[in-house]
Amino acid sequence: RLTTDLFAFCRDEMPAWNTISVSGYHIREAGSTAVQEVAFTFANAVAYVEAAVKRGMAVDEFAPRVSFFFNSHNNFFEEIAKFRAARRLWARIMRDRFGAKDPASLRLRFHTQTAGSMLTAQQPEDNVVRVAYQALAAVLGGTQSLHTNSYDEALNLPSEGSVRVALRTQQLIAHETRVANTVDPLGGSYFVEWLTDRIEEKVEEYLKKIDEMGGAVRAIELGFMQKEIHDSAYKYQKMVESGELSVVGVNKYQLDEPTPGAGFEPDPEIERTQRRRLSAFRAARGVEWKDALAALSSAAAGRPPTDRAASGGASVEGASIGGSGSRPENLFPHVLACVRARATLGEICDTLRALWGEYRPGN
Repeated sequence: RLTTDLFAFCRDEMPAWNTISVSGYHIREAGSTAVQEVAFTFANAVAYVEAAVKRGMAVDEFAPRVSFFFNSHNNFFEEIAKFRAARRLWARIMRDRFGAKDPASLRLRFHTQTAGSMLTAQQPEDNVVRVAYQALAAVLGGTQSLHTNSYDEALNLPSEGSVRVALRTQQLIAHETRVANTVDPLGGSYFVEWLTDRIEEKVEEYLKKIDEMGGAVRAIELGFMQKEIHDSAYKYQKMVESGELSVVGVNKYQLDEPTPGAGFEPDPEIERTQRRRLSAFRAARGVEWKDALAALSSAAAGRPPTDRAASGGASVEGASIGGSGSRPENLFPHVLACVRARATLGEICDTLRALWGEYRPGN
């Protein structure tokens, strides 16, 4: 409901806003393969699109503002092929499955972050090279934006110097290699084209299997995605520990010197200062935030606006939020009203948790 409310609100009020970033990054960081990363991300995206269409939205009203977030891992050519396959697949899903007509609905607009799980605490300087080729793979695969990890993140929060190296890595790729001057620069390579086709085929097999289960939500409830990721992570770790898969500095070309300790520690005063700021913020506000949260709670529970008015609920500025028929009203004008009334993010989330609870995986 929150996602489809967001789609509808942004369609009417913020048409240039990227409404959602459907993430595969955490899936890959948990241990999935490249194929699983794309397949499970797209299965989730399909569930969002289906929910919005079922709500009554035309696909071309919201699909151009859907974006994605992927991981760039160690296998250089596989990652490039993964991004290329994903771009082709998403266009076909939107055109053939949902009947999208707007070319913008077919575009896979995605952000990429290099693989944090591939950073090593041993010989951390090696991570500079890892991050560089992971970033290059993302650029060659067509990413629209990029995050490069800092080389010391396996040890601690990144230092200012390591952050600068990560930034310079992007800038060197952008300004000196000139690889971003060409669209799809590896298109036509027999190996990259074969690998792209192969990944696309395997992703489609997963999507078909998930559809047969009843969709992404059901696949998650059944534990299917979780088990697939767990099995892949276990297999990868066994390959590293057996030496079948080489990790420089970890199981190959090790040094006798000890692993360096943390080089950056945040100042504890930062937390104390923030706690004081939050306390002062709460002490200075009136009671409007309570009324706004009550109105949000009523809307989330499905009670009509007239009932809330009778109980002194807060008014909402901006977009129309009146419910029509049995369709629940959009929650985002209420969320914004809470923010204007100086309710905190935690208070807003707690209000919804009190009604809806939190997801707990089954056994």
